[in-house]
Amino acid sequence: MFGNQEYSAPVTAGETYEVSIEDLAREGDGVAKVEGFIIFVPGTKVGDEVTIKVNKVMRKFAIAEVVD
Repeated sequence: MFGNQEYSAPVTAGETYEVSIEDLAREGDGVAKVEGFIIFVPGTKVGDEVTIKVNKVMRKFAIAEVVD
């Protein structure tokens, strides 16, 4: 899909980001996006404005948690 280019996500594990929850995944996790990159955030709902900490970055998405 990306040829020989190395793919890098616009988010980094361990970093925090201010996001808006835009949608809900099938499992009920909130879905946010950073530069179009999908981040699943459990325990959130559409419309939430939250600070998240990215726990795991995969090739096509990331998983994060809400931080205070």
